[in-house]
Amino acid sequence: MDERRLVRISKYLAKHLRHQPERIGLELDEHGWVAVDVLLAAAASHRFPISRAELVQVVDANDKQRYAIEGDRIRASQGHSVAVDLDLPVTEPPALLFHGTISRNLAGIRTEGLRPMNRHHVHLSVDRETAKHVGARRGRPVVLTVDAAGMHASGHEFRVSANGVWLVDHVLPEFIRYPD
Repeated sequence: MDERRLVRISKYLAKHLRHQPERIGLELDEHGWVAVDVLLAAAASHRFPISRAELVQVVDANDKQRYAIEGDRIRASQGHSVAVDLDLPVTEPPALLFHGTISRNLAGIRTEGLRPMNRHHVHLSVDRETAKHVGARRGRPVVLTVDAAGMHASGHEFRVSANGVWLVDHVLPEFIRYPD
């Protein structure tokens, strides 16, 4: 399958497994899962046919492991704007985590911290390079360092998705370090 087709399928999955399942008649269960056959039938009936082989290739080849297949079910690993409980256990984070953004967001972050915006959680990375890559999607990236150990000690709960993205409800300004 060519790269453009992989990207189109991945974006289609993101839209319908994270944000608008109802648009193609999907009903995610409480943890975000839907049967693969139901997804494939819904996509086909909305003029975007995906073969099972293509679906598996997109899931397996996605560099960020955005999707997971377990048995006959599929879901997005994180990033939902629809109500789902990913059923991830509370986990002690590493001492530091990182968040990529752009400079025009810094004034709001300094005041309010990192908020989930239209998602359920703030997404954090274990390394600067990943955070830089995430921030670069919207412009010249700025990488913020989050004192995850301090947050955890203060009672904030962290979870980690299957693809290694750390999730937290909110990062208060006092736990954020800015680059020089």
